[in-house]
Amino acid sequence: MPLTIEDITIFCKKKGFVYQDSEIYGSLAGFWDFGPLGIELKNNIKNNWWKYFIHNNEEIVGIDGSIITHPRIWEASGHTRSFIDIAAKCPKCGYKTKLDKDELKKAKCPKCGSAYKEQGKFNIMFTTNVGPVEQESIKAYLRPETAQVIFADLKLVQENARLKLPFGIGQIGKVFRNEISPRDFLYRSREFEQMELQYFIDPKKADDCPHYEKIKNYKIKVLVAGTKKETPLSLAQLLKKKIIKNKWHAYWLYNSYQWFLHLGINKNDLRLREHRKDELSHYAKAAIDIEYNFPAGWKEIFGSHDRGQFDLTEHEKHSKKDMKLYDEETKQKILPQVIESSFGVDRTFLIVLFNAYQDDKKRGNIVLNLNPGLAPVKIAVLPLVSNKPQIIKFAKKVLDDLKKHYNCAYDQSGSIGRRYARNDEIGTPFCITIDFDSLKKKDVTIRDRNTTKQIRVKIKDLPATIYKLLYKK
Repeated sequence: MPLTIEDITIFCKKKGFVYQDSEIYGSLAGFWDFGPLGIELKNNIKNNWWKYFIHNNEEIVGIDGSIITHPRIWEASGHTRSFIDIAAKCPKCGYKTKLDKDELKKAKCPKCGSAYKEQGKFNIMFTTNVGPVEQESIKAYLRPETAQVIFADLKLVQENARLKLPFGIGQIGKVFRNEISPRDFLYRSREFEQMELQYFIDPKKADDCPHYEKIKNYKIKVLVAGTKKETPLSLAQLLKKKIIKNKWHAYWLYNSYQWFLHLGINKNDLRLREHRKDELSHYAKAAIDIEYNFPAGWKEIFGSHDRGQFDLTEHEKHSKKDMKLYDEETKQKILPQVIESSFGVDRTFLIVLFNAYQDDKKRGNIVLNLNPGLAPVKIAVLPLVSNKPQIIKFAKKVLDDLKKHYNCAYDQSGSIGRRYARNDEIGTPFCITIDFDSLKKKDVTIRDRNTTKQIRVKIKDLPATIYKLLYKK
């Protein structure tokens, strides 16, 4: 049987990755709590993204903006007037969803196949009040995206970090959308996290990307708008077909695709999908998604947008402040063009689990083949027996030394085979077993999760060996 979203939901609850929020009160749809293993995996994904995009690029810096901002930001960005969906309901079975105006005419209920009935339009931003006295409070919004704070802080960040065009600003943070029908576990929820990179370029130099020649022939399968068949296209072909408009857009699309491969996601389960003109966001000149092949079909996990100068132009108009940057080289003021790379933390979390989950019939248990760098627990220390004080003491010493550097687990309960299985199921890459020979020879056994092969390593060589195994150095 193919793996389903329900299977992953049950697995996550059982193993301590994700729980339904406030379950003891009947839960609240669209909100999730990350358990002991889930928060470790989630943080590892975010840390990996931060290192890959922020630390590895000297012209990119990060910020952490406020969740609630001045409401005029959302007027300027167009979200108060354009972030509108149509609520639809199946009159036969009651299934609710949101649709755009074109989908409403032809969409059918996935539960019973009936045509939908429109329930009205709504803005999916959450509202709140700022101020202790309701009559004097200001209506504000929980942010529906992280990008606008970056735009509002642009000139401060550029000045403080002494950045010159082209440069980027990245951010990871919570966002909120009042979805009419949250569904598919973490895929569509009301509270989630984004990892976003806004890259600022001189509009006159949008094709002056020094990296482009090295990547232009790289091919990715693409679902072109208006077609039903995937076609392998190079980045140069994407430009020629005007699916993307400039070389900097090609470069950041390539980098984002490579990051998913870097996480260990199967290339065959990834593709690009071009946005039709009628589905472009109000701020986008061009947009293309990276999609993942979920059991229920292809769905978006990443959005790459050429936002042009829309946001900065609008913020200039509404704030009456100059958003242009002074260019020392040309001695001119430039209003930058923006290339956006937008990743969902929760959707990335989900595809990492789908990609890693394996029901190993030979072993008789689940094996979570996670990238070692993402694994919640890096090493499990297992004394072979639990009734020998000398072995327990030795194992605790090994544990104390390793946990200074890695998130480790200790387990002395049950047979060694069952303990291996428990760690396979949560994705622990390596188990270290301490046996009777360890006391005599001052060594341990390291078991590899994927291959189940074991090697003996001297205690003095253990730190270097573990590092090499984890990071393939």
